Amino acid sequence: MPLSRRSLLSQLPLAALASSFHIGSRAQSAKEIWRTGNPTIDTPREIALGLLKPTQAQLEHAWELHFGSVIFESYGFMPGNALDSEKFNQAIREGASSSELTDLRESMSKTTSIYNERDREEFFQAFKASGVTCIFQNSGEEGNDPMRLIKRLAYVTKATDALKPAFSKVTTAEEIIALKKAGHVGICMTTNGVPLRMEWESVRDELRLVRIFHDLGVRMMHVTYNRRNPLGDGAGEPHDGGLSDFGKAAVAEMNKTGVIVDVAHSGWKTAEEAAKASAKPMVASHTTCGGVYSHFRGKPDSAIRAICDTDGLVGMCCISRFLGGKGDITSLMDHLDYLIKTFGPQYAAIGCDVAYRSRFEKEENAKILRRPDGSMPYGGSGDRWEHLWPQDDFKTTIEAERSIAWTNWPLFTLGLIQRGHSDDTIRQVLGGNMLRVLKANAV
Repeated sequence: MPLSRRSLLSQLPLAALASSFHIGSRAQSAKEIWRTGNPTIDTPREIALGLLKPTQAQLEHAWELHFGSVIFESYGFMPGNALDSEKFNQAIREGASSSELTDLRESMSKTTSIYNERDREEFFQAFKASGVTCIFQNSGEEGNDPMRLIKRLAYVTKATDALKPAFSKVTTAEEIIALKKAGHVGICMTTNGVPLRMEWESVRDELRLVRIFHDLGVRMMHVTYNRRNPLGDGAGEPHDGGLSDFGKAAVAEMNKTGVIVDVAHSGWKTAEEAAKASAKPMVASHTTCGGVYSHFRGKPDSAIRAICDTDGLVGMCCISRFLGGKGDITSLMDHLDYLIKTFGPQYAAIGCDVAYRSRFEKEENAKILRRPDGSMPYGGSGDRWEHLWPQDDFKTTIEAERSIAWTNWPLFTLGLIQRGHSDDTIRQVLGGNMLRVLKANAV
């Protein structure tokens, strides 16, 4: 039997977490249903609400619909932890290299909540505020090197092993539905590349790691990142030659193994040809609509149509410069609205591609020992090989970026309500479509 609005609101995780929020106060609940008491969450919400200008009835409808639905993000990141500055500085004093420190920083961003109660509380507060049930989690660094891919896979696996059942790794649609029923959250793993041995003895030998990574829990893989690789061309390349013969073999192997084909970072021709090659529903998990704003990381209508023809989906991201326009929550709604109305609600999803950053991050970073020039002792020049971003003239703003913060997920539901979409359509976009595609790829 469906919950009434009153009984649902009394059970919302936001209400339990907000120190300043009391269900017993009718006036306060009517005005501040969105408030958590954490300024890192509440400030972006104030900004978004100022842009959306909802009625109280719309806001309450959004909260009931959002927190009553299975939310399955088509691509993103679990909430980030702050560094443990004491342990990090110990590694610096012991002579850790810049590469080791970069790995340690990445690991801490995923695992500090295991042993630090403050960070654990922050982690789950962010998850609960978002209402997200499961994230298709970036769990492999960009590229095809198996060892590079497996590092991030190890960090997130460590977190799920330590924090389950409250936070766990899942691989099936049924497990995600069970998470929602239990009041738990989780991640389903994706990698930003197909793992390749680069020995090229045979096509079958080169692709055999796809199955091994599937056994490790990976259920989605990028055909390319921004650069060209043996499968095809990335979105950042100036020339797009399309999917290679080897790329077609890789798509077939992913179809056979139960791994979703993802062309979010692929060139437009490569994306279309991958869609034509795929025998199962495939995705562009975090992109934008070229019909609203033309950007190299978006997808033109022809590529979106090819993906939809596989019965797959296209996820809209929360990167201001990819959205164009004002780059804020209203721009995100423009893209979602266009996708739903042009191609159908069954093909739309949201893959934010942004992470919640701990409110303790700045405090802990300030304690890190610096190089003599004052810079952080980890990371490179910023000119990473895989990035290859073409120049654009878009100027974003802090306000635009904050309005599409990850914990503003309930306000994405609000925006869709304001655009006149039905509850059934919104449930599809929030998670139903991604559940369908995951299930269709299962073997």
